Amino acid sequence: MRPFLEPFLGKTPNRPPAWFMRQAGRYLPEYRELRAQAPDFLKFCYSPDLTVEATLQPIRRFGFDAAILFSDILVIPDALGQQVRFEEGVGPLLDPIGDRLGIAALRAGSVLDRLAPVFETLRRLRRELPDDTALIGFAGAPWTLAFYMIEGRGGVDGGKLKRMAYGSPGDFAALMTVLEDALVAYLCRQVESGAEVLQLFDSWSGIADETLFARWVIAPTKRIVARVKEVHPTVPIIGFPRGAGPMVIDYAAATGVDGVSVDSQVPLSWARRNVPAHMVLQGNLDNQLLVAGGDDLDAAVARIVRDMRGHPFVFNLGHGILPQTPPDNVARVLNRLRGGAGES
Repeated sequence: MRPFLEPFLGKTPNRPPAWFMRQAGRYLPEYRELRAQAPDFLKFCYSPDLTVEATLQPIRRFGFDAAILFSDILVIPDALGQQVRFEEGVGPLLDPIGDRLGIAALRAGSVLDRLAPVFETLRRLRRELPDDTALIGFAGAPWTLAFYMIEGRGGVDGGKLKRMAYGSPGDFAALMTVLEDALVAYLCRQVESGAEVLQLFDSWSGIADETLFARWVIAPTKRIVARVKEVHPTVPIIGFPRGAGPMVIDYAAATGVDGVSVDSQVPLSWARRNVPAHMVLQGNLDNQLLVAGGDDLDAAVARIVRDMRGHPFVFNLGHGILPQTPPDNVARVLNRLRGGAGES
């Protein structure tokens, strides 16, 4: 039994298993050297030699309990035929979709062929990872993918997305159906290629009000989870509705996920009191505190472990590792977890 999987079986090990979102990335000097070989980020994501190495780097350095596939949530819009590119210092840029014609132009039948390099990466990772290290696959949730596909970029307020969801619900539903079908096929193939756990990133769920959250965050996630579970009933699925606040409780109760990742703005002690007792919680160390380090970092690690003792739990961040994070601070957190942090 890989230690990472124990919380999903209702067990509470002596120390919580740990991995960090974006644990492979620019804060590691070895990753920066690797990226120099392929400056085009999308091409990097489709190069198994590079993505396998990027995924393994933090495992070799820190010994995390799980490795997460190195890829990006926007491979789905790319595989559907939307123009996607990454600009240094800006982030992802897409040719935005604004109407039913743009939705109709998406090529759903080409998704798995386009993503074949991702599945090759997973197959190779499962062979190369240590026996005690779990392998996590992932995808962006439909609401978040729709955000990028309609807005064309991050860093905006989501006005175009919400106007389509409210003002053209038929068109929006058509887009969400395309995304749901693509994601189910993609996630199932990830499992068949070696992924043992799946995570759905809903990075923009926090911009949805209660109505949109129920209709376009919870409901599509519930359908995806149910359809994946029909094929792979024992594979744990973690949902990450970032920014959801108190709505994370409805998300946990209604979507059918096995675990919920909690961001840094939601106290884990509050989440523990409000989610079903069997629900695995994951989180939620502040990634800025991981940059700062010091005694406050140690105290936060101890508090999280104390708050979650006796509950199925995976230690993680409230969001991804930041590029300016000192690797020594990552090692410091893991050393404290392995040394029984939070016992006092």
